[in-house]
Amino acid sequence: MNELGAKYVAPSAEAARTREAVVKWLNDRAVSLAEIAELVYEIQKGYISGLTLRDCLESVERVLEKREVQNAVLTGLALDILAEKGQLGEPLLTMLREDDSLYGIDEILALSVVNIYGSIGLTNFGYLDKVKPGVIGRANNQKGKKVNTFLDDILSAVVAAAAARLAHRARDTGLEKKFRPA
Repeated sequence: MNELGAKYVAPSAEAARTREAVVKWLNDRAVSLAEIAELVYEIQKGYISGLTLRDCLESVERVLEKREVQNAVLTGLALDILAEKGQLGEPLLTMLREDDSLYGIDEILALSVVNIYGSIGLTNFGYLDKVKPGVIGRANNQKGKKVNTFLDDILSAVVAAAAARLAHRARDTGLEKKFRPA
């Protein structure tokens, strides 16, 4: 049991292999779990007493163990990679390469991750998708160099989901605190 009172059940061997693939694919796109955890910490530190970066990393890891999340991450990254290599047909190729503002499937895929954790996840996602802090902004700003049409939204979704997961656990364990801006 961790500081937030969460019990952990290890994933199956298949789920663990898929999670390893997700982490590798993220690393191949220059994204580390530590960077994702840092964003979770930044958006939750004012709401949870005693929150640590370790808690945030653990939450990210638990989110990435969910099959729905794994499927969304792998699908989105595969489409980004195929578009980068020019291996998709038109007009989809151009829409993905240009991150067309009217192509909303990237957000829809990301919302499948966020919806696992309810309305707080959705609220966090909207904020992160708009502000694009840290690694999310870095992924979004590589237009012309890399295709990250799905990556920035997937990252926003994973951060939002991990933060929502922590918020639910904090409420359940009494660690929630009133937010007081600095």
